[in-house]
Order: sequence, then structure tokens, then C-alpha cells
Amino acid sequence: MQCFPFRLVLIAFVFLDSVDNVNAGITSRYTGKEWPAVDIPLDHEVFAVPKGHNAPQQVHITQGNYDGNAVIISWVTFGEPGFSEVQYGTSDKNYEFTAQGKMTNYTFYEYESGYIHHVLVDGLKFDTKYYYKIGNGDSAREFWFRTPPMIGPDVPYKFGIIGDLGQTYNSLSTLEHYMESGAQSVLFLGDLSYADRYQYNDVGIRWDSWGRFVERSTAYQPWIWCAGNHEIEYMPYMNEVVPFKSYLYRYPTPHLASMSSSPMWYAIRRASAHIIVLSNYSPFVKYTPQYLWLNEELENVDRENTPWLIVLMHVPMYNSNEEHFMEGESMRAVFEEWFVNHKVDVIFAGHVHAYERSYRISNIRYDVSSGERYPVPDESAPLYITVGDGGNSEGLAGRFRDPQPNYSAFREASYGHSTLEIMNRTHAFYHWNRNDEGKKVPTDSFVLHNQFWPSNVQESKLRKHNLSVLGRIASELKR
Repeated sequence: MQCFPFRLVLIAFVFLDSVDNVNAGITSRYTGKEWPAVDIPLDHEVFAVPKGHNAPQQVHITQGNYDGNAVIISWVTFGEPGFSEVQYGTSDKNYEFTAQGKMTNYTFYEYESGYIHHVLVDGLKFDTKYYYKIGNGDSAREFWFRTPPMIGPDVPYKFGIIGDLGQTYNSLSTLEHYMESGAQSVLFLGDLSYADRYQYNDVGIRWDSWGRFVERSTAYQPWIWCAGNHEIEYMPYMNEVVPFKSYLYRYPTPHLASMSSSPMWYAIRRASAHIIVLSNYSPFVKYTPQYLWLNEELENVDRENTPWLIVLMHVPMYNSNEEHFMEGESMRAVFEEWFVNHKVDVIFAGHVHAYERSYRISNIRYDVSSGERYPVPDESAPLYITVGDGGNSEGLAGRFRDPQPNYSAFREASYGHSTLEIMNRTHAFYHWNRNDEGKKVPTDSFVLHNQFWPSNVQESKLRKHNLSVLGRIASELKR
């Protein structure tokens, strides 16, 4: 009976917390002011071709293995193939090591790509700055990157989150603001260049311009790629019917390191995070390769070493915007229960050209027979955050559904980017930054609590307390 008041208070606290969790959130009245929602002209300085004969351009790196002590360095040459070779070392201008890779190219309609080089540089030391050099003679170019810290549960790390970037003036504002954030790598949520909004040879040309546009960041830190619908490029009128052709030739992923059969879905571990990248536009229902792979990958997650479990996809599973409303429902129906059962911390998506954050809710009890069909508060569920507001030429998605649904915590139709700064195994700081006429304005922020560790800590404390009580009872019985 002595425990009854405590239990009553605890039940009341949980109830009140749940009620607070389902209160409809905020729809910001601010609407982003769009600079011209057209692509920057090709003669603009942001697309400048590097000087020198056959100089490497469109340089970008991504993680090269499962744990982060390898990178894939990619670039393009146009005059001639050159060498798929990277010189690198830990001192500026002192390149002790050399790595060899491969060269490829492709055609799209009558466009012929440059020579695309991919080099895996592995066996690197963790938490080390490396300098690297590509190209030859006067046309050689030099860059640097830093490897992440060794995998560990309390390793701090800061990610940037960008989606649906494109190559407009708004895109440039997003990119510049991100580069001021101090984040160490980008989780990219799909829709890179928006080259598919062009026709014929201009499709390939706009892939090249985008590669030069983002090089100021991608050459110095890894961007973790997720494909979107604008990468599909299914264009029968040009006899181009191979999905993701340009994307797959240009942007490799370390899918084999996580035993994936396709570069469209894969997983990596980085610092204290386990990151899973999914493809909305590849088969994912039961028995498909992506379904079987994800089932196994989730079982392989080690929350003791990588306590933060993050999922990336292009289409949001929860979205209250009129644009692309319910498009993520099919993937939600297949995978949501897995995400809840495995206590995924956060799921980032793009696709909708606005910003939105959810509460922790789930709809896994949906039953077509019983009729139970509404999302409910669920403390084991992920947060769903849509960051599809990079700045592309399609413009903002400004029409949110009214009234704001109970699962939606905050939403705003503006351009911007996010950062997720992991502090330790229990806490991370999240920020969404709005682009406001060229200025970065912090707009939405909160402390993200880890889904796995707090519950385990509480259970451990409770277990120790119970053992202590049982010990005292045993001692009393012996007297």
C-alpha cells in the first residue's frame, strides 16, 4: 500500500506527458522569401571550371567502408582520362602514400560524360587529418579531409542534414550556411542536382555544374548519399530508360561493406552513430533484397558501441503538407513496426520542400479489420524530421494541411538545413536553421534523448534497487 501513492503519481506523470505529446504543434507563420527560383546561370563563378589542362573537377568524397577509416574519392576529367590515382599523407605537401582506382564514363542521349574516377583510400587512422592530391603537373589539385573518431558509445560528432538542394541562389545560401556550422559530414536526403528538369544534353551538363557547385564542401568532408526521385531520370522520349543512370555512375556508396546488393541502400557506422540509408524507389516489400537486407542490418546494430540509430530516406513517412501527402505510406506500412521495435532515434527525409518535425508517434496498431487507424503517442517510436528545403528550382511547398495534425510538432515553409550534434550516448543537440534573405536564422532546436540508453539505464537502476531490497529482506529474515 505504501507504493500506491508513488504509482499513482507515476501514472499521472506518464499520462500528462502523453497528453502533452499529442497536442498539436506550431505552424510557423513565416514563409521563406524566395530569391529567383531558377537555376544559377552557367557562367556564374560558383560553376567555374578549374584552371589547367585536364584539371580534376567535381571532387567529392564519401565514406568508403563500414566504420569510417576509409573514403571513396571521386572526380571528373574532360580532356583525357588521366590517371585514377590519389596521393595522400598526414602532412601538407608530403604525400607518403598512393592509392589506385578505376575510371568510367557514360552517355545520356547525345551527351558524353567526362572521365569519372573513383578511388578507395582505406587503412586510414581514425581522427586524423589527411591531405590528398589528384591530377598531374600544373593541373593537379590538393584538398584535405579528416577521418572520424574511432567507433565508441560516447564519441561526440556533428552531422549536417541537407535535402533537395539543387543549384539556385537559395541552394547557394543553404550550402554557405551549412559550411559555417562546424559539422563534420553531411547526411544527404536525396534530390541532388535536379538535372532531370532539363532535356537532352542539358541533363548531363547540369550534373556537371552541380558537381562543381558543391565541391567547396564535398571535396573536404564526406557526404552520405541517399537517392531521390529526381535521380531516377526515366526519359523514354530520349531513349533513356535505365533508372538512376547518372547518379550511379557519379556517386558511389560503400554498399558492399554492409552486405547490401545495391548501392541504393546501405549502412555505415560513424563515431557513435549507426546510419541506415534506404531507397523509396527500389522494391522494399516482403522478400525483396532491400527488405531482407534491412531486417538483417537492424539485427546487427550494436547499441553498446553505436547507441545512435539514424535512418535516412527520401520520402517522409509522416507528412502534413499538401505536397507529396501520403506518398510514404507504403514504406511506413512495411517498416514502421521494425523502427519502433528497434527504437530508432530519428528518421530524416526530404522530398517535401518545407520543414517539419513530428512527435514520437506510431501507427503500428493499424488493422484493416478492426478499423483502428490513427497515429498515437509512442515513446519507442522515432522522431520524423523532414528537411527537404535545400533550395531547388521547384520552389517551396507552402500549403500545409489544416488543421495541423496531432503528430506534427513544428512546420514551416522555408529553405534551410539542419545539424545533429551528438554529445554522448544519451543526448544530442538538434538545430534547424532557416535561410532568411541570405542570413542563417536558428529556428527550431531541442535536445534529442537516445531511445536505447536511457531505458536501459533506468532498467539497470531498477534492477539494482530491487536486488538491494531483496538483500535487505533476506538479512531481516535471517535475524
